[in-house]
Amino acid sequence: VQLQASGGGLVQAGGSLRLSCAASGLTQRDYVMGWFRQAPGKEREFVSAITERGGNTLYADSVRGRFTISRDNAQNTVSLQMNSLKPEDTGVYYCAADRSSTLYPRQAARFYTYWGQGTQVTVSS
Repeated sequence: VQLQASGGGLVQAGGSLRLSCAASGLTQRDYVMGWFRQAPGKEREFVSAITERGGNTLYADSVRGRFTISRDNAQNTVSLQMNSLKPEDTGVYYCAADRSSTLYPRQAARFYTYWGQGTQVTVSS
């Protein structure tokens, strides 16, 4: 199983980035997909997640209204559109897959079985 995250980069505050995660070795439509991030010196934190068919989404309070998660099961990809970026959004962003079927996505990292390698997002002030 491999989750390949891409799309990170350096952007000024107020700018936008779109992250993508391509899954291989698993059938993505069977998994809840999530995004987490880790800033230097901080613990990994939940950002957003989406259920298997895309019917339900969940966002951290800090990104709600600015970030949008979506998925394309035909392409085995999940995306995170990030708008109005702030310096505090800086960190390594990881995509992850949760095999358990739930009505709503879960925030806790321990529920996610597979993880990508991360992509760096840096927002300058």
